[in-house]
Amino acid sequence: MGTLLEDIKVQSSFIIKAFSADDLKLDYTVHSFIEVDKFFNRNVDNGRPVKGGRLTKNLGPIIFSIGSYVGETIVKTIPGAVWQTDDNDPQGEINASVRLPDGTIMWPMQRVMKRFQNGSEDSIYVYGHSVTKELTNELFDQSYWQIDKEKAKPNKPWWKFW
Repeated sequence: MGTLLEDIKVQSSFIIKAFSADDLKLDYTVHSFIEVDKFFNRNVDNGRPVKGGRLTKNLGPIIFSIGSYVGETIVKTIPGAVWQTDDNDPQGEINASVRLPDGTIMWPMQRVMKRFQNGSEDSIYVYGHSVTKELTNELFDQSYWQIDKEKAKPNKPWWKFW
């Protein structure tokens, strides 16, 4: 087991490969947060994992991995954005934050937990876009509003994604 920052980087890479097993493409862009929202639409119903869905097992580690991806995307997208971690904090995985160059602090893992619990009202894409739009000049993708609630489909195990 490495440092929290090392774990974040490893889990961020893992979740990209894992999502690809479900035809969800993560590419370290804020736009790819739409794929994260699609994942939650498919696998969560009213703050609970959908039976047979991806979140019925290993919920905590998967939420951490998705939060790691969200934070890593911000760090890779916004020049000067940096992770702030504390390996001595017993809840460091939840409290890891990203500091933007303008001083804004984001807590990606906490935001992903909110998305899981509260549904689309705590959208990852809407949040990520609103926090970064002044720094990226990226236009909001209006197709986001067309994301349909998808039912969970039979999934092949993530350990078989390669």
